[in-house]
Amino acid sequence: MRQVLVLAAGIALAGAAWAHNCPNEMKAIDAKLSTKPTLSKANADKVAALRKSGEEHHKAGKHDASMKDLAEAKKLLGI
Repeated sequence: MRQVLVLAAGIALAGAAWAHNCPNEMKAIDAKLSTKPTLSKANADKVAALRKSGEEHHKAGKHDASMKDLAEAKKLLGI
């Protein structure tokens, strides 16, 4: 029983850490954008939309969707 509780606690903490990483991902995107990376207009617009969507998902508690959008934005930025 104790092992099950430890496992459940570990999963809960991992989920919380993942959910709270959204702000760090947004900060990384913002930092890269502040360096004025060379992007096509289409990619720059897509990064901006993904960044905004990621933040909106985060605020709504949809952390998996947030991390997905933010990861795609980071990929476009090369980070």
